[in-house]
Amino acid sequence: MPNDFVPVARPHLGQEEVSAAGRAILSGWVTQGPEVAAFEREFAEFVGAPHACAVSSGTTALHLALLAVGVRPGDEVITVSHSYIATANSIRYCGAKPVFVDIDPATFNIDPRKIEPALSKRTRAILCVHQMGMPCDLKAILEVARKHQLPVVEDAACAIGSEISWQDRWERIGRPHGDVACFSFHPRKLLTTGDGGMLTTADAEIDHKLRLWRQHGMSVPDTVRHSSREVVFESYPELGFNYRLTDIQAAVGREQLKRLPEAIAQRRQMAARYRQLLADIPGLVLPAEPEWARTNWQSYCVRLPEATNQRQVMQHMLDEGIATRRGIMCAHLEPAYSAPATWRCAQIECKPDGSCPNLAESERAQSRGVILPLFSQITEEQQDRVARALRQACSIRIQG
Repeated sequence: MPNDFVPVARPHLGQEEVSAAGRAILSGWVTQGPEVAAFEREFAEFVGAPHACAVSSGTTALHLALLAVGVRPGDEVITVSHSYIATANSIRYCGAKPVFVDIDPATFNIDPRKIEPALSKRTRAILCVHQMGMPCDLKAILEVARKHQLPVVEDAACAIGSEISWQDRWERIGRPHGDVACFSFHPRKLLTTGDGGMLTTADAEIDHKLRLWRQHGMSVPDTVRHSSREVVFESYPELGFNYRLTDIQAAVGREQLKRLPEAIAQRRQMAARYRQLLADIPGLVLPAEPEWARTNWQSYCVRLPEATNQRQVMQHMLDEGIATRRGIMCAHLEPAYSAPATWRCAQIECKPDGSCPNLAESERAQSRGVILPLFSQITEEQQDRVARALRQACSIRIQG
């Protein structure tokens, strides 16, 4: 790519992370160990959670969270199709079926009004997604969940540092407000360890299950066994997984956590600047926070004017040296979900092409949304270029 190319995202890593990784490597303990334990403590303190358990990815976090709240083969889990496919996949890993409900177009998040009509006798849990860092309406979701005695798992993969107004005070996503919250440390996220994840919960029993299952169900953690002055024989009382985070990753994560408040403040300034630059483009819909939410602005997704073509707009931007991404995918439109038995929605038949009238807002968000470049190192000049190119692209009439 040319030197002036503007990527859609770029991880913010520096010498501090290099030194931290080197510290872990030279310590001789490079898999799950003391750095992971320290990262868990610091992460829990940051979000205000009693417990935090590190794992190998956001996807494995979702899988363990669903198992921990009791999702088993034959169950159903209410969620959105409009999310990265890992959300729906994690339900299927449990042998359960995702039940897709539509989103609120104002926030790209699950529409709480659509949850209750989608419930069945097989419903075991609700999996809500804080899409692109924008908090869900947890108050409304939890009202439905408690009415029907259902656990709530928060897919907070993108939402580290986002906040919600809760009982007249601002609290960070991950406190958690549901039963378990799941985070991702993929390079697209504000906090990255290359890959990795974290689960937070207020339930000590759930935390115990997560720690057991992430390491093959081993009864004694490595840290306990290696520090014991007596010989310890571990056992494996139940089936587990190899979902550990390494100490190298955790050491990097600890440095990233220190950067996080500044990174969020920067993104909020950048998002405000985009709003100023783009406000007068006819027909363009800009993202906005509900009064009860503060997003970390992990992504800045606009809705294109109706008279434009998404692919043509994105190609024009790319021709100008600017990367974009289409709106968040819909799992039900992917080949992996083409079989009717893989998912369910409310009682409206899907069309032969796989589209679903019951998920119209989700499909529209994918086909009309464009994610613009946003990262810690983006300059005002780069934002100006993005705005100019988008303005030009939105003036081009649909071709073909």
